[in-house]
Amino acid sequence: MTLTDVQVGDSCTVKRLNETGALRRRIMDMGITKGTDITVRKVAPLGDPVEISARGYDLTLRKADATLIEVA
Repeated sequence: MTLTDVQVGDSCTVKRLNETGALRRRIMDMGITKGTDITVRKVAPLGDPVEISARGYDLTLRKADATLIEVA
């Protein structure tokens, strides 16, 4: 299951990042690492972007980036 599969208001835990290189580094620099608890706060009407809460702050991700984050 990826972050895009999580419903608004639900929480999940990051299991893995399905990316390598600079994009993986950028996601990790935002604080999204293995074991991080994430709550999906909002999703735009067309599904892009996705607003999440992680590590005490709110963050907005593109749908393409959210599909790279495997959660449970």
